[in-house]
Amino acid sequence: MKSIFQFLLIGILFASLGSAFSGEPLSPDVAVRDALKGKHGTLVIIDCRTMAVIDAFPEESAKRRPPCSTFKIWNTLAGLENGLISSRDEPFYKWDGTARSIPEWNRNLTLKEAFQVSCVPAFQGLARRIGGDGMASWINTLKYGNGDISSGLDVFWLPAEGRRTILISPAEQAELIRKLVKGKLPVSERSRSVLRDLMLARKTDKGTLYGKTGTGQIDKTTNVGWYVGYAETGTSCLPFACALFGEGVMGKDARAVVENAFEMLGFL
Repeated sequence: MKSIFQFLLIGILFASLGSAFSGEPLSPDVAVRDALKGKHGTLVIIDCRTMAVIDAFPEESAKRRPPCSTFKIWNTLAGLENGLISSRDEPFYKWDGTARSIPEWNRNLTLKEAFQVSCVPAFQGLARRIGGDGMASWINTLKYGNGDISSGLDVFWLPAEGRRTILISPAEQAELIRKLVKGKLPVSERSRSVLRDLMLARKTDKGTLYGKTGTGQIDKTTNVGWYVGYAETGTSCLPFACALFGEGVMGKDARAVVENAFEMLGFL
């Protein structure tokens, strides 16, 4: 049950959204629930201006899960901050000739291309270049989830049978994005600008969406599908994290939930 304080926060966000609607406004909680459409999962949205939090399923939002490819957001920032990469169009991944199941990975890629196709071997290579000490320090600086990278420098964010991955909750993911976009993390403006370009997902007359998907198999019957990022519209910046759980669930499904919610709220 929501506290009185939570209701007040939602009321503030509700008021800030009013100008985005035509006709009868839709409650943010209702929009989130409608966007999920009975799926098992959650969507957390933070209004950077008012600090209101929309979280229709707080118990799910507090559960930590493997971040899967959403960790590429933070892996990329570590590479940028350490001077290992510098621009979206630079050569980033040299294909090793091994044919992998995703055809887009079987060629040389720029940083932006690798990010857009979520090329796992490319970002595993970046993690190895960052190194164990550098990655551990970065995870500690971010206070990222449970901080556990013991399963291996280039696999700790990727779930697999018998592997203990780093874990982070949707609520924690959304809050980290809020700190990033508000300049509350030790990240240069240049690094944030490069990442912003990499994460650009959709632009409409109403707003712009930035995000990164992630998909992983938690056990033999359960997947996790993530979409993490933020939306900008007018004077509002809205960090978010969506996580879905179930058989066959993928990151693209989480992205669809986020886009649906923002469309109903008049942001896209």
